[in-house]
Amino acid sequence: MTDELQNIISGKSPVRYGANIQAAISYLEASKATSALDKTDKHFKRKETERLKQYIDENNLLIKDIDLKNYVSEGAEQKVYLKDSKSVLKLNDAIYYLSWGDYFVNLLLNNK
Repeated sequence: MTDELQNIISGKSPVRYGANIQAAISYLEASKATSALDKTDKHFKRKETERLKQYIDENNLLIKDIDLKNYVSEGAEQKVYLKDSKSVLKLNDAIYYLSWGDYFVNLLLNNK
């Protein structure tokens, strides 16, 4: 089981809708090697957010057509919007995670 989880996190094993998430994790991990900050540093998540925004821009991953009139609900972490008759969009600020990487790993494991 440990190997399976590690393979999912590292991107070696596919997960439904996980390719972009796995790629973002890899990008953040690669850029983390050049940073002296660790997750407990209060500036870590801010720096990670800057790197993530750069990755999103470089890979054209930003969803620009969220219709705020299609708001459905929200919880402590996310706001939910209808995308179409079959899909929703969840906007999440990862408030309960020390890093975006941790949040992405959680998404992968939930998708599995």
